[in-house]
Amino acid sequence: MHFFTRKGKTLYAEGVSIEKIAKEAGTPVYIYSNKTLKRHYHAFDAAFKTAAHIICYSIKANSNIAVLKTFADEGGGFDIVSAGELFRALKAGADPRKIVFSGVGKRTDELEYALRKNILMFNAESPGELRALNAAAKRLKKRAGFAIRVNPDVDPKTHPYISTGLKKNKFGIPFETAIEEYVYARKNLRNLDPIGIDCHIGSQITEMPPFADALKKTKELLKKLRAEGLAIKYLDMGGGLGITYDTEAPPQPSKYGEAIIKETTGLDVTLIFEPGRAMVGNAGILVTKVIYTKDTPSKKFIIVDAAMNDLARPSLYGAYHAIKVVKETGRPEITADVVGPICESGDFLAKDRLLPEVKSGELLAVMSAGAYGFSMSSNYNARPRAAEVMADGNKYKIIRKRETLEDLIRGEKA
Repeated sequence: MHFFTRKGKTLYAEGVSIEKIAKEAGTPVYIYSNKTLKRHYHAFDAAFKTAAHIICYSIKANSNIAVLKTFADEGGGFDIVSAGELFRALKAGADPRKIVFSGVGKRTDELEYALRKNILMFNAESPGELRALNAAAKRLKKRAGFAIRVNPDVDPKTHPYISTGLKKNKFGIPFETAIEEYVYARKNLRNLDPIGIDCHIGSQITEMPPFADALKKTKELLKKLRAEGLAIKYLDMGGGLGITYDTEAPPQPSKYGEAIIKETTGLDVTLIFEPGRAMVGNAGILVTKVIYTKDTPSKKFIIVDAAMNDLARPSLYGAYHAIKVVKETGRPEITADVVGPICESGDFLAKDRLLPEVKSGELLAVMSAGAYGFSMSSNYNARPRAAEVMADGNKYKIIRKRETLEDLIRGEKA
C-alpha cells in the first residue's frame, strides 16, 4: 500500500502534485511518502503486538536521515552494517539499545565505535569476528552482547545476488559449528555475552516456506544452546519479506507475523526483525524527465535524465520497476526501452516496456524505488546524485539537496 495516486490525470505524492515537486526540485528526483513509511512501520509493529519484539529497520535499504527519523519517532530500532549507518541512525535520534550490528566484514574501529555507543547486540558472522569483538571490548573495558548469525542452508528462492542463507554464500556460520563457537565464546571470550541467535536468509522473499524452514532450524539451535546453559534472550529473524514490483504476491506482514508467533510462542525470547525493502520500497519513486525519443529500425527508445547511476537495480539485477507517466495525455501506447544518458549498453530503467507515447520534457515516475535506489546510487560518468524529497500531506520538503558539480570534486586535489 502506498500514497502515490492520481487526481484527475496527474500523479500525486500524498497531497502534492509530482509536477510541482519536479518543477521546483528538478529531476531526477527521489520522492518519498511520509504517510506510507509510517503505515508500513505500524503494519510490522502490529503484526507482532502479542509478542515481545523490536522492529529494526534495515538502514542499507534507504539511509536518508529523514527516513530514519520517521521510524525512530515511531519507536523503531535499526539494523546497521557499518559505522556510517550507526552514525546516521544516532543523528536521526535512534535509541542505541534498539540497534543491532550486522555485516560480514566489521572493522576494528567500527566495533569500537559501536561499543562506545552501547548498542544492543552484534550479529557476528565468523569466529574471527568474535575474537576481534572480544579484544575490542576488553580494550574499552566493555561487555558486548552478541548473537551468531547462523547459516541454515535454506534456499530463499530469490535472485542469487540477494540470497544469503545458502552454504555457498559468504554470510554467517554453519549450524553445525555454531554451537561450538557459542560455547567457546562463553568459556574463553570473557568480555562477550551470548544473548541472541541471528538468522537472515535473503531479500525479496515472496513465500513463507523459506522463513518457516529457517525458523525450524533456529529453534533447534536455541534448544541446544539452552541445554548448554546459555541464556539466549533474543531471536533475530532478519528481514527479507518481499514487495510487489510487478506481479509478486508476498505475504502481508500480518500473515507473516501470525505464522512466526505461532512457531515461537513459549520460547521466552524477544523477537527482532530487520525489514528494509518492505518498509521503504513502495514508499518511494524516482521521477525523471524525458530528454529525447529515438526510433531505429528495430527499437524505440525513450531517453530520460535518470540513469543506472541513479537507480542501479535494473542494470544490476535485471529488476523490474513499473513506470507511469506523471500526466496522462491520451496518446497511444508504444513498446520502447527507457534508457539513460550513461555510456553503457546496460544503462536502462526498462526494456521492451509498453508505455504511452511521450515527448521531450514530459515526466515519468519509476515506481517502487524507495529501497536500494538512492542508497546504491553513484557519481558514475561524473553525474551529480539526485535530490531527495519527502511528501507529507499537502506539503513537501527537500531532505537531500541535489549535488552540484563542485560536490563531485570535493576532497580531491590535483
